[in-house]
Amino acid sequence: MITDFDDYLIHQASFPINQTGIVNRNAYDRYWFNGFDKSGTFLFEIGFGRYPNRFVQDGHFSVTIDGVQHSFHASRRIADNPIDASAGPLRIEVVKPMRIIRVVIKPNDTAMECDLTFRAKAPPIQEPKNMMYDGNRLIMDAQRFTQYGTWQGFFSIGGRRFEIERSEVLGTRDKSWGMRPVGEYEDGAPSRLTTDPAVYWIWSPIHFDGFCTHFLTREMPDGRPEELSASIVKTHGDDGEVPSEAVEADQEVMAGARHEIRWRSGTRWPEKAAIHFEARDGAEHDIELEPLLRFQMMGIGYQHPEWGHAMWRDELDTGYESWKLEEVEPDEYCTIHVHHVVRARMGDRQGIGILETLVFGRHEPSGFEDLFDGAP
Repeated sequence: MITDFDDYLIHQASFPINQTGIVNRNAYDRYWFNGFDKSGTFLFEIGFGRYPNRFVQDGHFSVTIDGVQHSFHASRRIADNPIDASAGPLRIEVVKPMRIIRVVIKPNDTAMECDLTFRAKAPPIQEPKNMMYDGNRLIMDAQRFTQYGTWQGFFSIGGRRFEIERSEVLGTRDKSWGMRPVGEYEDGAPSRLTTDPAVYWIWSPIHFDGFCTHFLTREMPDGRPEELSASIVKTHGDDGEVPSEAVEADQEVMAGARHEIRWRSGTRWPEKAAIHFEARDGAEHDIELEPLLRFQMMGIGYQHPEWGHAMWRDELDTGYESWKLEEVEPDEYCTIHVHHVVRARMGDRQGIGILETLVFGRHEPSGFEDLFDGAP
């Protein structure tokens, strides 16, 4: 089990690096990226996960453009060496940690290819640890960081090629690890969560000139936050100037934050939103968000019935699918979880970014009473 990584002074447990110290079946390590042009005409997203105790690694690349979402999927038996972040024609390459990451899909039998390079423009932001219990059993224990940047390269769909320029295409990435519910469901006694299942997760990274804003919250059905994080992050003009770790001068952590969402009638998709920051010096910052473009998260495996994360398919399998966004039903398990490209206004400053909403079950402040019911 010894690999090249074992030559570095990085061990966190008394195992080789490719043998996780987490004994839970749902141990994972995952990359996620997105990219969007400043006019909000397209949004692409990338996901890649390694699941050492399920013996699977899989990846996805999905693009929303011209009212259609296109998705590439790939899944394989896990590689012996954790440096091998590939699944068929898709691979993730860490060119320079915390600064430059490359994503490639080589020519293949599907309709999609890409060669895209992410360059950081801010240091990583460590988010609060994400923990969830099923009764007295810990089922989620994950750490994550978020980072802002720009993209360069190209992607193509069915031979139609889109050139990506750093001056025009912004993006965000995260890296998370630990354990979380993935893969096929367990047999046995019903989960305690089935008695009153509820998830309320809002996440919004926004790009402005010279800085970015970061906000997340996970709330209980009564609206009480279990997690809440908000900050303003300084950005840099060149990835060579970006610190490899967050420093106090680059990140202003807010003393408090809250949000408001107006839901589209009959759905759990946002129609409008606002975020309110309270700085430690008492200053207040109000950010208004206007959705421009919708992206279904099942396109990169979330809640996907066939290409879900960590699900065993074969030694190697790839696939392609597409759908018209106007034909997507909003009240199904696999379609509620969405990202929107949003136009942002913060005083006289204008920005652009992402609003993620994942809301299942009861949430009293939103008026949701059942598992999938929509807004009035």
